[in-house]
Amino acid sequence: MTLQMDLPTADEYPTRKATEPSLLYRRDPVVWQGSEGGPFTSGELEGYDRRGYTQVESMVNPQEVEAYRAELRRLSSDPALRADERVVVEPSSEEVRSVFEVHKVSKVFRDLVNDPRLVNRARQILGSDVYVHQSRVNYKPGFGGGSFYWHSDFETWHAEDGMPRMRAVSFSVALTDNYTHNGALMIMPGSHRTFVSCVGETPDDHYRSSLKSQHVGTPDQASLTMLADRHGIDVLTGSAGDVTVFDSNCMHGSGGNITPYPRSNVFIVFNSVDNACTKPFSANGARPEFLAARENTPVGR
Repeated sequence: MTLQMDLPTADEYPTRKATEPSLLYRRDPVVWQGSEGGPFTSGELEGYDRRGYTQVESMVNPQEVEAYRAELRRLSSDPALRADERVVVEPSSEEVRSVFEVHKVSKVFRDLVNDPRLVNRARQILGSDVYVHQSRVNYKPGFGGGSFYWHSDFETWHAEDGMPRMRAVSFSVALTDNYTHNGALMIMPGSHRTFVSCVGETPDDHYRSSLKSQHVGTPDQASLTMLADRHGIDVLTGSAGDVTVFDSNCMHGSGGNITPYPRSNVFIVFNSVDNACTKPFSANGARPEFLAARENTPVGR
């Protein structure tokens, strides 16, 4: 099942089109109607709706964690894969930073994106069948793992991929323990209800530079300060095997890792099959398939 890229769609979240940033109210639900129950309790869904994220402890067992770690090691040491465009390295050290479309290069992770523990939760939040918009493994090695500046994923997916609505959810599966000091994920709880419209036109082939260090599509400091003052900042610590589930429009980021303790995770974005990408809203061309899937066949079926 594939959605044509040239379908006309109204731009509810204009960004990278004005000379000044702006804050826009969210026009979409956080928890969508349509699914018939699921693993989350009503209380967990209410918390997700309020904060924009939730954490599930020990969703992945220790044996699975070790299998995923072994697969990370295999992928990062594969010379053929290292030459692939889907592999991003740290600008300073040339160590592997991310491997994208990992469910297509690894059977281990293909099984994970079809795992009912993840898929059924995504369906419950989005109220429909889901497909994988993006998957990747993130390596943040000790003594040099780079930072990820504050951003809303949806801003990029909307501007550069053509995702129409905020009907996507991200799953971060921790493969190492997350401490406050080794580059843990930070989220501004409640920020998912405000869309930060960014300034600056999208350069052609922007993804080539933005995957290493993004500048266009990042929020301005005044908007970030306003959101932080209003919502605060949660630092999401936890153990290997825990899973963080967060809304596509959460303002989030992570610091660099100068400790000896690595931080690695598997990152999967599930998008509703009813929200497949059209033409980009603020770019001349769509990003490659390995960053933004155009084929929206449901997973977990």
